[in-house]
Amino acid sequence: MATITPAPHLHAMTRPLGNASTRSLTGVAIAGVGSFAPALIVRNEDLGAQGYDADWILQRTGIKERRRAPDGMNTSDMGYEAAVRCLEAAECDPADVDLIVFATMTPDTPMPSTACHLQARMGIAAPAFDINAACSGFVYALVTGAQFVKSGGARNALVVGADLMSRVLNPADKITFPLFGDGAGAVLLRSGHKKQGLISYSLGADGQGAGLLCTPGGGTREPLSAAVLEGNRQYLQMEGKAVFKWAVRKVSESITQAALEAGRTPDEMDLLILHQANVRIIDAAIQDLGIDRDKVVINLDRYGNTSAGSIPLVLDEAQQAGRIAAGDLVLICGFGAGLTWGSAVIQW
Repeated sequence: MATITPAPHLHAMTRPLGNASTRSLTGVAIAGVGSFAPALIVRNEDLGAQGYDADWILQRTGIKERRRAPDGMNTSDMGYEAAVRCLEAAECDPADVDLIVFATMTPDTPMPSTACHLQARMGIAAPAFDINAACSGFVYALVTGAQFVKSGGARNALVVGADLMSRVLNPADKITFPLFGDGAGAVLLRSGHKKQGLISYSLGADGQGAGLLCTPGGGTREPLSAAVLEGNRQYLQMEGKAVFKWAVRKVSESITQAALEAGRTPDEMDLLILHQANVRIIDAAIQDLGIDRDKVVINLDRYGNTSAGSIPLVLDEAQQAGRIAAGDLVLICGFGAGLTWGSAVIQW
């Protein structure tokens, strides 16, 4: 049986930015933002009744509760709810959307893409495709959508990030199961004035660290079989300590690079929105970069890690709370399986 061999921890944690590239995509505006999370709230205390250590979850991650999708709800359904709210905020008719980019690692089906399922439900006649960069997925999708708008290939690009993580976790894994939740977010991109858009962005990947965070079974390496199911290899697996150490370092590096390419320092940003994986990762990055914590938006205590859904969820909540104004500099940063990472400085 083929397996994904974990990279040596030292290699994955000491490799420099390497193949990360930094560019800019100005003249692109975020015209609307929307988000969605299922109604069911699962608190740490609820998991405690199932044998989990509720206090450990809070102390080690900062998570108090997370959302769970009901039976029958799919990733595209969450994306649909977020997309509808986004288009309403942008005052955009669905018929005017001419591109859908959907970031997810939990697709409705292996094929067709989740973007196509969303397109069918919304009745949109437009190109539609998925991007899988796990927890970095929304940043990758945002950059992709912005490239289409910048080049004239799309006038109204709908970018969605959504993951239904509760379907890919092993309920018996007391380390990873409490960390994740279900949720979605979306933005609509269209042409803006020349100072708007991605002042800078930096994307990177290190496939040598693939085995540190992966779902080994269910693909062509290990097609679904009785042996795969018996070994629980269809579920997400993570080497937590190695991933944590890598993430703490990579977040600081990626944010610094994106800010410097924008001609700024991290503390000059008006708002920072990091992937909501673990509050200790966020706190470590804030301390390392000397950033005022009041500039950092955190909602993982209520949603947990929603993978590609986390950044747009926070983005929507920040805008709804009046924390983003025209002309503000908003820095977003995603990091996760691949190993992948990405940061962008957005001029609102």
